[in-house]
Amino acid sequence: MPRVARRVILLTLYSRPGCHLCDEMKTIVARVARRIPLVIDEIDISSDSRLEALYGLEIPVLMIDGKKAAKYRVTEDALVRLLVGRAGEAGGAG
Repeated sequence: MPRVARRVILLTLYSRPGCHLCDEMKTIVARVARRIPLVIDEIDISSDSRLEALYGLEIPVLMIDGKKAAKYRVTEDALVRLLVGRAGEAGGAG
């Protein structure tokens, strides 16, 4: 598996209770978090009408460092590739 920079990456997962796709994505994120340093912020959109309007038809929505990275489904391999790519963007020279 590719090595990722030591920088901790922020993931935001917009979801709602009772959403099976959300549960699947949470499982994938948790597995990846065992290998790559992540901070995971889970947000229940059902408690916020603005978020419900923004993401209600797309959940789960996964953001990486504030940028939309996936909706509905993501595979473990695809998420790792996204995270490695994001870490590379932030790396620069050094």
